[in-house]
Amino acid sequence: MGGADDVDLPRAFVLMAAEIGLWVILRPGPYICSEMDLGGLPSWLLQDPGMRLRTTYKGFTEAVDLYFDHLMSRVVPLQYKRGGPIIAVQVENEYGSYNKDPAYMAYVKKALEDRGIVELLLTSDNKDGLSKGIVQGVLATINLQSTRELQLLTTFLFNVQGTQPKMVMEYWTGWFDSWGGPHNILDSSEVLKTVSAIVDAGSSINLYMFHGGTNFGFMNGAMHFHDYKSDVTSYDYDAVLTEAGDYTAKYMKLRDFFGSISGIPLPPPPDLLPKMSYEPITPVLYLSLWDALKYMGEPIKSEKPINMENLPVNGGNGQSFGYILYETSITSSGVLSGRVRDRGQVFVNTVSIGFLDYKTTKIAVPLIQGYTVLRILVENRGRVNYGENIDDQRKGLIGNLYLNDSPLKKFRIYSLDMKKSFFQRFGLDKWSSLPETPTLPAFFLGSLSISSTPCDTFLKLEGWEKGVVFINGQNLGRYWNIGPQKTLYLPGPWLSSGINQVIIFEETMAGPALQFTETPHLGRNQYIK
Repeated sequence: MGGADDVDLPRAFVLMAAEIGLWVILRPGPYICSEMDLGGLPSWLLQDPGMRLRTTYKGFTEAVDLYFDHLMSRVVPLQYKRGGPIIAVQVENEYGSYNKDPAYMAYVKKALEDRGIVELLLTSDNKDGLSKGIVQGVLATINLQSTRELQLLTTFLFNVQGTQPKMVMEYWTGWFDSWGGPHNILDSSEVLKTVSAIVDAGSSINLYMFHGGTNFGFMNGAMHFHDYKSDVTSYDYDAVLTEAGDYTAKYMKLRDFFGSISGIPLPPPPDLLPKMSYEPITPVLYLSLWDALKYMGEPIKSEKPINMENLPVNGGNGQSFGYILYETSITSSGVLSGRVRDRGQVFVNTVSIGFLDYKTTKIAVPLIQGYTVLRILVENRGRVNYGENIDDQRKGLIGNLYLNDSPLKKFRIYSLDMKKSFFQRFGLDKWSSLPETPTLPAFFLGSLSISSTPCDTFLKLEGWEKGVVFINGQNLGRYWNIGPQKTLYLPGPWLSSGINQVIIFEETMAGPALQFTETPHLGRNQYIK
Protein backbone atom coordinates (compact mmCIF):
# COMPACT_ATOMS: atom_id res chain seq x y z
CA MET A 1 0.00 0.00 0.00
CA GLY A 2 2.87 2.33 -0.84
CA GLY A 3 2.86 5.54 -2.82
CA ALA A 4 3.08 6.14 -6.56
CA ASP A 5 6.88 5.90 -6.51
CA ASP A 6 6.72 2.31 -5.21
CA VAL A 7 4.38 0.74 -7.74
CA ASP A 8 7.01 -0.80 -10.03
CA LEU A 9 9.35 -2.05 -7.31
CA PRO A 10 7.63 -5.47 -6.94
CA ARG A 11 7.88 -6.05 -10.69
CA ALA A 12 11.54 -4.99 -10.78
CA PHE A 13 12.38 -7.27 -7.85
CA VAL A 14 10.63 -10.30 -9.37
CA LEU A 15 12.30 -9.71 -12.75
CA MET A 16 15.70 -9.48 -11.04
CA ALA A 17 15.07 -12.86 -9.41
CA ALA A 18 14.20 -14.34 -12.82
CA GLU A 19 17.34 -12.84 -14.34
CA ILE A 20 19.61 -14.70 -11.90
CA GLY A 21 17.70 -17.98 -12.21
CA LEU A 22 15.51 -17.95 -9.09
CA TRP A 23 11.88 -18.95 -8.72
CA VAL A 24 9.64 -16.68 -6.66
CA ILE A 25 7.12 -17.42 -3.92
CA LEU A 26 5.18 -14.15 -3.70
CA ARG A 27 3.89 -13.04 -0.30
CA PRO A 28 1.76 -9.97 -1.11
CA GLY A 29 0.10 -9.64 2.30
CA PRO A 30 -1.56 -7.21 2.71
CA TYR A 31 -0.17 -7.92 6.20
CA ILE A 32 3.34 -9.40 6.19
CA CYS A 33 4.63 -9.05 9.81
CA SER A 34 8.42 -9.11 9.04
CA GLU A 35 9.07 -7.04 12.18
CA MET A 36 7.99 -4.00 10.16
CA ASP A 37 5.89 -1.11 11.49
CA LEU A 38 2.25 -2.35 11.64
CA GLY A 39 3.28 -5.49 9.77
CA GLY A 40 3.67 -3.46 6.57
CA LEU A 41 0.19 -1.93 6.70
CA PRO A 42 0.00 1.86 6.18
CA SER A 43 -0.71 3.98 9.24
CA TRP A 44 -3.42 6.04 7.53
CA LEU A 45 -5.75 3.08 7.99
CA LEU A 46 -5.83 4.02 11.69
CA GLN A 47 -7.45 7.40 10.93
CA ASP A 48 -10.73 5.48 11.11
CA PRO A 49 -11.57 5.17 14.85
CA GLY A 50 -13.47 1.96 14.16
CA MET A 51 -10.77 0.33 12.02
CA ARG A 52 -10.41 -3.44 12.37
CA LEU A 53 -7.25 -4.48 10.58
CA ARG A 54 -6.96 -7.98 9.10
CA THR A 55 -10.75 -8.51 9.00
CA THR A 56 -13.54 -8.08 6.46
CA TYR A 57 -14.35 -4.67 7.99
CA LYS A 58 -15.41 -2.52 5.02
CA GLY A 59 -12.83 0.22 5.63
CA PHE A 60 -10.05 -2.36 5.55
CA THR A 61 -11.22 -4.44 2.57
CA GLU A 62 -11.75 -1.31 0.47
CA ALA A 63 -8.09 -0.40 1.03
CA VAL A 64 -6.92 -3.97 0.36
CA ASP A 65 -8.94 -4.15 -2.86
CA LEU A 66 -7.34 -0.95 -4.12
CA TYR A 67 -3.87 -2.20 -3.18
CA PHE A 68 -4.44 -5.57 -4.88
CA ASP A 69 -5.81 -3.83 -7.98
CA HIS A 70 -2.54 -1.91 -8.36
CA LEU A 71 -0.18 -4.75 -7.37
CA MET A 72 -1.76 -7.68 -9.20
CA SER A 73 -1.88 -5.84 -12.51
CA ARG A 74 1.92 -5.83 -12.30
CA VAL A 75 2.65 -9.33 -10.99
CA VAL A 76 -0.04 -11.48 -12.66
CA PRO A 77 1.88 -11.45 -16.00
CA LEU A 78 4.97 -12.70 -14.10
CA GLN A 79 3.38 -16.02 -13.03
CA TYR A 80 4.92 -19.32 -14.16
CA LYS A 81 1.95 -20.18 -16.37
CA ARG A 82 2.55 -16.88 -18.17
CA GLY A 83 6.28 -17.53 -18.61
CA GLY A 84 7.40 -15.76 -15.43
CA PRO A 85 9.22 -16.88 -12.24
CA ILE A 86 6.29 -16.77 -9.74
CA ILE A 87 5.50 -20.38 -8.85
CA ALA A 88 3.33 -19.83 -5.74
CA VAL A 89 1.52 -17.08 -3.84
CA GLN A 90 0.96 -16.91 -0.08
CA VAL A 91 -2.45 -15.95 1.32
CA GLU A 92 -1.82 -13.34 4.07
CA ASN A 93 0.63 -14.37 6.82
CA GLU A 94 0.29 -16.37 10.05
CA TYR A 95 -3.41 -15.56 10.28
CA GLY A 96 -4.14 -18.56 12.48
CA SER A 97 -2.51 -16.87 15.47
CA TYR A 98 -4.68 -13.75 14.92
CA ASN A 99 -7.92 -15.37 13.73
CA LYS A 100 -10.36 -12.54 14.48
CA ASP A 101 -12.64 -13.02 11.45
CA PRO A 102 -13.49 -16.47 10.03
CA ALA A 103 -14.44 -14.87 6.67
CA TYR A 104 -11.17 -12.97 6.20
CA MET A 105 -8.85 -15.61 4.72
CA ALA A 106 -11.52 -16.73 2.25
CA TYR A 107 -11.86 -13.06 1.23
CA VAL A 108 -8.08 -12.70 0.63
CA LYS A 109 -7.97 -15.97 -1.34
CA LYS A 110 -10.85 -14.84 -3.56
CA ALA A 111 -9.33 -11.37 -3.96
CA LEU A 112 -6.15 -12.94 -5.35
CA GLU A 113 -7.95 -15.39 -7.65
CA ASP A 114 -10.38 -12.76 -8.95
CA ARG A 115 -7.42 -10.65 -10.06
CA GLY A 116 -5.80 -13.46 -12.03
CA ILE A 117 -3.59 -15.40 -9.59
CA VAL A 118 -3.54 -18.99 -10.90
CA GLU A 119 -0.44 -20.49 -9.25
CA LEU A 120 -0.32 -22.63 -6.12
CA LEU A 121 -1.75 -20.84 -3.08
CA LEU A 122 -0.16 -21.32 0.35
CA THR A 123 -0.78 -20.38 3.96
CA SER A 124 2.01 -19.99 6.51
CA ASP A 125 1.56 -20.49 10.27
CA ASN A 126 3.57 -21.09 13.42
CA LYS A 127 2.73 -23.60 16.14
CA ASP A 128 0.36 -21.14 17.87
CA GLY A 129 -1.81 -20.68 14.81
CA LEU A 130 -1.51 -23.72 12.55
CA SER A 131 -4.73 -25.39 13.67
CA LYS A 132 -6.73 -22.20 12.94
CA GLY A 133 -4.87 -20.99 9.84
CA ILE A 134 -5.84 -23.69 7.36
CA VAL A 135 -7.96 -22.62 4.37
CA GLN A 136 -9.91 -24.94 2.09
CA GLY A 137 -8.12 -25.42 -1.23
CA VAL A 138 -4.88 -23.82 -0.01
CA LEU A 139 -1.69 -25.74 0.87
CA ALA A 140 -0.74 -25.21 4.53
CA THR A 141 2.95 -24.64 5.35
CA ILE A 142 4.69 -24.19 8.69
CA ASN A 143 7.05 -21.73 10.44
CA LEU A 144 9.44 -22.99 13.11
CA GLN A 145 12.93 -23.06 14.63
CA SER A 146 13.40 -26.46 16.33
CA THR A 147 13.32 -30.13 15.33
CA ARG A 148 10.73 -30.73 18.08
CA GLU A 149 8.34 -28.29 16.40
CA LEU A 150 9.06 -29.95 13.06
CA GLN A 151 7.82 -33.32 14.29
CA LEU A 152 4.72 -31.85 15.94
CA LEU A 153 3.68 -29.69 13.02
CA THR A 154 4.35 -32.19 10.22
CA THR A 155 2.30 -34.81 12.10
CA PHE A 156 -0.54 -32.32 12.46
CA LEU A 157 -0.37 -31.36 8.76
CA PHE A 158 -0.45 -35.00 7.65
CA ASN A 159 -3.56 -35.62 9.76
CA VAL A 160 -5.29 -32.53 8.32
CA GLN A 161 -4.30 -32.52 4.64
CA GLY A 162 -2.95 -36.03 4.04
CA THR A 163 -0.15 -36.67 1.59
CA GLN A 164 0.56 -33.21 0.27
CA PRO A 165 3.85 -31.47 -0.48
CA LYS A 166 5.54 -30.44 2.79
CA MET A 167 7.16 -27.06 3.25
CA VAL A 168 8.73 -25.12 6.08
CA MET A 169 7.90 -21.64 4.79
CA GLU A 170 9.95 -19.96 7.51
CA TYR A 171 12.82 -21.78 9.17
CA TRP A 172 14.04 -19.11 11.59
CA THR A 173 17.85 -19.01 11.26
CA GLY A 174 18.14 -16.52 14.14
CA TRP A 175 15.91 -13.93 15.78
CA PHE A 176 15.40 -10.16 15.98
CA ASP A 177 16.46 -7.89 18.85
CA SER A 178 14.62 -5.28 20.93
CA TRP A 179 16.06 -2.10 22.45
CA GLY A 180 17.23 -2.74 26.00
CA GLY A 181 17.16 -6.51 25.57
CA PRO A 182 19.82 -9.16 24.89
CA HIS A 183 21.30 -9.89 21.49
CA ASN A 184 19.78 -13.11 20.15
CA ILE A 185 22.01 -15.71 18.53
CA LEU A 186 21.41 -19.25 17.25
CA ASP A 187 24.43 -21.54 16.98
CA SER A 188 25.45 -22.56 13.45
CA SER A 189 25.63 -26.25 14.44
CA GLU A 190 22.02 -26.08 15.68
CA VAL A 191 20.96 -24.50 12.38
CA LEU A 192 22.68 -27.22 10.34
CA LYS A 193 21.09 -29.95 12.46
CA THR A 194 17.56 -28.56 12.02
CA VAL A 195 17.96 -27.86 8.28
CA SER A 196 19.25 -31.44 7.81
CA ALA A 197 16.20 -32.78 9.68
CA ILE A 198 13.81 -30.71 7.55
CA VAL A 199 15.39 -31.97 4.32
CA ASP A 200 15.49 -35.57 5.62
CA ALA A 201 11.77 -35.30 6.36
CA GLY A 202 11.17 -34.69 2.65
CA SER A 203 10.18 -31.07 3.14
CA SER A 204 10.98 -28.01 1.09
CA ILE A 205 12.56 -25.19 3.08
CA ASN A 206 12.81 -21.41 3.05
CA LEU A 207 15.47 -19.84 5.28
CA TYR A 208 14.04 -16.88 7.20
CA MET A 209 16.26 -14.95 7.13
CA PHE A 210 18.96 -15.75 4.60
CA HIS A 211 19.83 -12.06 4.67
CA GLY A 212 17.97 -9.85 7.13
CA GLY A 213 19.31 -6.40 6.30
CA THR A 214 18.39 -3.18 8.06
CA ASN A 215 15.31 -1.35 9.34
CA PHE A 216 16.41 1.88 7.68
CA GLY A 217 14.50 5.01 8.57
CA PHE A 218 11.62 4.37 10.96
CA MET A 219 10.56 1.03 9.44
CA ASN A 220 11.05 -1.14 12.53
CA GLY A 221 8.13 -2.81 14.24
CA ALA A 222 7.55 -3.68 17.90
CA MET A 223 6.07 -6.30 20.20
CA HIS A 224 3.65 -5.58 23.04
CA PHE A 225 2.56 -8.57 25.07
CA HIS A 226 3.42 -7.74 28.68
CA ASP A 227 5.73 -4.81 27.96
CA TYR A 228 6.13 -2.65 24.86
CA LYS A 229 9.44 -3.52 23.13
CA SER A 230 10.51 -1.87 19.89
CA ASP A 231 12.87 -3.56 17.43
CA VAL A 232 16.39 -2.23 16.91
CA THR A 233 17.49 -0.67 13.61
CA SER A 234 19.58 -3.66 12.56
CA TYR A 235 17.69 -6.63 11.16
CA ASP A 236 20.88 -8.70 11.06
CA TYR A 237 18.80 -11.43 12.74
CA ASP A 238 21.94 -13.57 13.24
CA ALA A 239 21.02 -14.74 9.74
CA VAL A 240 22.99 -16.76 7.17
CA LEU A 241 24.53 -13.56 5.78
CA THR A 242 25.27 -10.59 8.02
CA GLU A 243 23.48 -7.26 7.80
CA ALA A 244 26.21 -6.07 5.41
CA GLY A 245 25.99 -9.24 3.27
CA ASP A 246 29.11 -10.95 4.63
CA TYR A 247 29.50 -14.71 5.04
CA THR A 248 29.06 -16.48 8.38
CA ALA A 249 29.72 -19.93 9.82
CA LYS A 250 26.05 -20.68 9.07
CA TYR A 251 26.59 -19.81 5.42
CA MET A 252 29.65 -22.06 5.09
CA LYS A 253 27.99 -25.03 6.81
CA LEU A 254 24.78 -24.72 4.80
CA ARG A 255 26.72 -24.26 1.54
CA ASP A 256 28.62 -27.48 2.21
CA PHE A 257 25.40 -29.28 3.17
CA PHE A 258 23.36 -28.23 0.12
CA GLY A 259 26.40 -28.78 -2.10
CA SER A 260 26.64 -32.38 -0.91
CA ILE A 261 22.97 -32.93 -1.77
CA SER A 262 23.15 -31.38 -5.25
CA GLY A 263 26.19 -33.38 -6.28
CA ILE A 264 27.20 -30.56 -8.60
CA PRO A 265 30.39 -28.57 -8.01
CA LEU A 266 29.45 -25.18 -6.61
CA PRO A 267 30.75 -21.95 -8.14
CA PRO A 268 33.06 -19.88 -5.93
CA PRO A 269 31.19 -17.48 -3.62
CA PRO A 270 31.15 -13.84 -4.77
CA ASP A 271 33.83 -11.57 -3.35
CA LEU A 272 32.86 -9.65 -0.25
CA LEU A 273 32.20 -5.93 -0.55
CA PRO A 274 35.11 -3.87 0.80
CA LYS A 275 34.58 -1.97 4.06
CA MET A 276 36.22 1.28 5.12
CA SER A 277 37.01 2.89 8.45
CA TYR A 278 36.73 6.60 7.69
CA GLU A 279 38.25 9.35 9.82
CA PRO A 280 36.03 10.47 12.72
CA ILE A 281 33.97 13.60 12.12
CA THR A 282 33.17 16.31 14.60
CA PRO A 283 29.94 18.25 14.03
CA VAL A 284 30.71 21.93 13.56
CA LEU A 285 27.21 23.38 13.22
CA TYR A 286 24.14 22.94 15.34
CA LEU A 287 20.45 23.88 15.44
CA SER A 288 18.44 23.36 18.62
CA LEU A 289 14.95 21.99 18.15
CA TRP A 290 13.53 25.17 19.71
CA ASP A 291 15.33 27.36 17.16
CA ALA A 292 14.31 25.02 14.35
CA LEU A 293 10.61 25.52 15.13
CA LYS A 294 10.63 29.01 13.63
CA TYR A 295 11.46 27.50 10.22
CA MET A 296 8.64 24.95 10.34
CA GLY A 297 5.85 27.24 9.33
CA GLU A 298 2.67 27.63 11.31
CA PRO A 299 1.96 24.81 13.78
CA ILE A 300 -1.34 22.94 13.72
CA LYS A 301 -3.67 24.54 16.27
CA SER A 302 -6.13 22.33 18.10
CA GLU A 303 -8.26 22.57 21.24
CA LYS A 304 -7.27 18.99 22.14
CA PRO A 305 -4.22 16.82 21.29
CA ILE A 306 -4.36 15.07 17.89
CA ASN A 307 -2.66 11.72 17.42
CA MET A 308 -0.01 11.39 14.71
CA GLU A 309 -2.15 9.49 12.18
CA ASN A 310 -4.95 12.07 12.29
CA LEU A 311 -2.83 15.19 11.88
CA PRO A 312 -4.02 17.25 8.88
CA VAL A 313 -0.72 16.79 6.97
CA ASN A 314 0.69 14.79 4.06
CA GLY A 315 -2.27 15.33 1.73
CA GLY A 316 -4.78 14.09 4.29
CA ASN A 317 -2.86 10.89 5.03
CA GLY A 318 -1.61 12.01 8.44
CA GLN A 319 1.90 11.49 9.78
CA SER A 320 3.27 7.95 9.67
CA PHE A 321 6.65 8.05 11.40
CA GLY A 322 9.09 10.15 13.39
CA TYR A 323 8.38 12.61 16.18
CA ILE A 324 5.57 15.00 17.06
CA LEU A 325 5.83 18.05 19.34
CA TYR A 326 2.89 19.29 21.43
CA GLU A 327 2.92 22.73 23.07
CA THR A 328 0.45 24.44 25.35
CA SER A 329 0.53 27.13 28.07
CA ILE A 330 0.17 26.37 31.75
CA THR A 331 -0.27 28.69 34.74
CA SER A 332 0.29 26.33 37.65
CA SER A 333 2.44 23.44 38.82
CA GLY A 334 1.07 19.99 39.53
CA VAL A 335 0.90 16.42 38.24
CA LEU A 336 0.87 15.88 34.47
CA SER A 337 -0.73 12.69 33.18
CA GLY A 338 -1.83 11.18 29.90
CA ARG A 339 -1.41 8.34 27.39
CA VAL A 340 1.85 8.87 25.50
CA ARG A 341 2.71 6.57 22.60
CA ASP A 342 5.48 5.66 22.67
CA ARG A 343 7.92 7.92 24.56
CA GLY A 344 7.47 11.59 25.41
CA GLN A 345 10.12 13.93 26.73
CA VAL A 346 8.45 16.64 28.83
CA PHE A 347 9.78 20.22 28.92
CA VAL A 348 8.85 23.28 30.93
CA ASN A 349 9.81 26.03 28.51
CA THR A 350 13.06 24.46 27.23
CA VAL A 351 14.06 22.55 30.39
CA SER A 352 13.58 18.77 30.32
CA ILE A 353 11.81 17.43 33.42
CA GLY A 354 11.56 13.76 32.45
CA PHE A 355 9.73 11.24 30.27
CA LEU A 356 6.25 9.78 29.95
CA ASP A 357 5.78 6.34 28.40
CA TYR A 358 3.90 3.07 28.90
CA LYS A 359 5.20 2.61 32.45
CA THR A 360 5.54 6.24 33.56
CA THR A 361 2.14 7.86 33.08
CA LYS A 362 2.50 10.78 35.53
CA ILE A 363 5.18 13.40 36.13
CA ALA A 364 5.49 16.35 38.54
CA VAL A 365 5.59 19.76 36.89
CA PRO A 366 7.46 22.34 39.01
CA LEU A 367 6.22 25.84 39.65
CA ILE A 368 7.77 28.43 37.36
CA GLN A 369 7.06 32.15 37.60
CA GLY A 370 5.52 33.92 34.64
CA TYR A 371 4.43 32.66 31.24
CA THR A 372 5.15 28.94 30.98
CA VAL A 373 5.13 26.72 27.90
CA LEU A 374 4.63 23.00 28.47
CA ARG A 375 6.09 20.88 25.68
CA ILE A 376 6.04 17.15 25.01
CA LEU A 377 8.27 15.70 22.29
CA VAL A 378 6.73 12.32 21.45
CA GLU A 379 8.54 9.62 19.47
CA ASN A 380 6.75 6.89 17.55
CA ARG A 381 9.20 4.08 18.35
CA GLY A 382 7.49 1.60 16.01
CA ARG A 383 4.02 0.10 15.73
CA VAL A 384 3.34 -3.45 16.83
CA ASN A 385 3.70 -5.91 13.94
CA TYR A 386 2.49 -9.13 15.60
CA GLY A 387 -0.19 -9.84 18.17
CA GLU A 388 -3.78 -9.01 18.90
CA ASN A 389 -3.38 -5.28 19.59
CA ILE A 390 -2.48 -3.99 16.12
CA ASP A 391 -5.71 -1.96 15.99
CA ASP A 392 -4.44 0.04 18.98
CA GLN A 393 -1.29 1.49 17.39
CA ARG A 394 -2.06 5.19 17.08
CA LYS A 395 0.93 7.30 18.11
CA GLY A 396 1.51 10.63 19.84
CA LEU A 397 -0.78 11.87 22.61
CA ILE A 398 -3.83 9.62 22.75
CA GLY A 399 -6.81 11.46 24.23
CA ASN A 400 -6.50 14.32 26.69
CA LEU A 401 -3.41 15.48 28.55
CA TYR A 402 -4.21 16.36 32.17
CA LEU A 403 -2.65 18.72 34.71
CA ASN A 404 -4.02 17.96 38.18
CA ASP A 405 -6.76 15.91 36.51
CA SER A 406 -7.98 18.88 34.42
CA PRO A 407 -7.63 18.47 30.63
CA LEU A 408 -5.24 20.95 29.03
CA LYS A 409 -6.47 22.91 25.99
CA LYS A 410 -5.24 25.00 23.07
CA PHE A 411 -2.36 22.96 21.66
CA ARG A 412 0.17 23.90 19.02
CA ILE A 413 1.36 20.77 17.24
CA TYR A 414 4.45 20.35 15.06
CA SER A 415 4.82 17.35 12.73
CA LEU A 416 8.49 16.29 12.87
CA ASP A 417 8.47 13.48 10.30
CA MET A 418 12.16 14.03 9.41
CA LYS A 419 11.68 13.22 5.73
CA LYS A 420 14.07 14.75 3.18
CA SER A 421 11.68 17.68 2.68
CA PHE A 422 11.78 18.35 6.44
CA PHE A 423 15.51 19.14 6.33
CA GLN A 424 15.26 21.29 3.20
CA ARG A 425 13.90 24.09 5.43
CA PHE A 426 17.24 24.36 7.20
CA GLY A 427 19.58 26.16 4.80
CA LEU A 428 23.17 26.72 5.94
CA ASP A 429 22.29 30.21 7.13
CA LYS A 430 19.94 28.71 9.74
CA TRP A 431 22.69 26.80 11.59
CA SER A 432 24.97 28.16 14.37
CA SER A 433 28.48 27.26 15.47
CA LEU A 434 28.45 24.41 17.98
CA PRO A 435 28.51 25.89 21.51
CA GLU A 436 30.33 24.26 24.39
CA THR A 437 27.02 23.30 26.02
CA PRO A 438 24.36 22.81 23.34
CA THR A 439 20.67 23.08 24.16
CA LEU A 440 19.02 19.74 23.54
CA PRO A 441 17.18 18.22 21.72
CA ALA A 442 19.12 19.43 18.68
CA PHE A 443 20.34 18.75 15.18
CA PHE A 444 24.11 18.49 14.62
CA LEU A 445 25.67 19.00 11.18
CA GLY A 446 28.99 17.65 10.00
CA SER A 447 30.58 16.41 6.79
CA LEU A 448 32.39 13.26 5.73
CA SER A 449 35.01 13.77 3.02
CA ILE A 450 35.73 10.76 0.76
CA SER A 451 38.47 10.91 -1.85
CA SER A 452 38.12 7.39 -3.34
CA THR A 453 35.23 5.13 -4.33
CA PRO A 454 32.86 4.99 -1.31
CA CYS A 455 32.66 1.73 0.63
CA ASP A 456 30.32 0.23 3.22
CA THR A 457 31.09 1.30 6.77
CA PHE A 458 29.61 1.27 10.28
CA LEU A 459 28.89 4.32 12.45
CA LYS A 460 29.80 4.33 16.13
CA LEU A 461 28.11 6.91 18.36
CA GLU A 462 30.06 6.66 21.59
CA GLY A 463 29.02 9.40 23.99
CA TRP A 464 25.72 10.04 22.22
CA GLU A 465 22.58 8.81 23.93
CA LYS A 466 19.51 8.50 21.70
CA GLY A 467 18.49 9.78 18.30
CA VAL A 468 18.61 9.34 14.54
CA VAL A 469 21.35 9.72 11.89
CA PHE A 470 20.88 11.07 8.35
CA ILE A 471 23.52 10.76 5.61
CA ASN A 472 22.95 12.78 2.43
CA GLY A 473 19.28 12.91 3.36
CA GLN A 474 18.97 9.13 3.87
CA ASN A 475 17.65 8.09 7.27
CA LEU A 476 20.02 5.39 8.59
CA GLY A 477 17.75 4.70 11.55
CA ARG A 478 17.73 5.06 15.32
CA TYR A 479 20.56 4.65 17.80
CA TRP A 480 20.18 4.27 21.58
CA ASN A 481 22.92 3.66 24.09
CA ILE A 482 20.85 1.09 26.04
CA GLY A 483 21.80 -1.41 23.30
CA PRO A 484 22.13 -4.13 22.33
CA GLN A 485 22.94 -2.50 18.97
CA LYS A 486 26.09 -0.40 19.12
CA THR A 487 26.77 0.66 15.51
CA LEU A 488 24.69 1.64 12.47
CA TYR A 489 25.31 0.08 9.06
CA LEU A 490 25.98 2.63 6.30
CA PRO A 491 25.91 1.20 2.73
CA GLY A 492 28.55 2.54 0.38
CA PRO A 493 26.02 3.43 -2.38
CA TRP A 494 24.53 6.06 -0.04
CA LEU A 495 27.90 7.85 0.01
CA SER A 496 29.58 9.76 -2.79
CA SER A 497 33.11 10.82 -3.59
CA GLY A 498 33.62 14.30 -2.18
CA ILE A 499 31.64 15.87 0.67
CA ASN A 500 28.84 13.91 2.34
CA GLN A 501 26.36 15.65 4.64
CA VAL A 502 25.83 14.09 8.08
CA ILE A 503 22.99 15.21 10.38
CA ILE A 504 22.44 13.76 13.84
CA PHE A 505 19.23 14.40 15.77
CA GLU A 506 20.06 13.86 19.43
CA GLU A 507 17.41 13.92 22.16
CA THR A 508 19.35 14.17 25.41
CA MET A 509 23.18 14.01 25.33
CA ALA A 510 25.56 14.89 22.49
CA GLY A 511 28.83 13.04 22.03
CA PRO A 512 32.15 14.51 20.93
CA ALA A 513 32.38 12.92 17.48
CA LEU A 514 31.01 10.35 15.07
CA GLN A 515 33.32 7.41 14.44
CA PHE A 516 33.49 4.90 11.61
CA THR A 517 34.63 1.29 11.69
CA GLU A 518 35.09 -1.50 9.13
CA THR A 519 33.61 -4.08 11.45
CA PRO A 520 30.41 -4.07 13.47
CA HIS A 521 30.97 -3.40 17.15
CA LEU A 522 32.39 -6.38 19.07
CA GLY A 523 31.85 -9.31 16.74
CA ARG A 524 29.77 -10.40 13.85
CA ASN A 525 26.66 -8.33 14.50
CA GLN A 526 27.63 -4.90 15.88
CA TYR A 527 26.51 -6.16 19.26
CA ILE A 528 27.93 -6.81 22.66
CA LYS A 529 27.69 -10.56 23.15
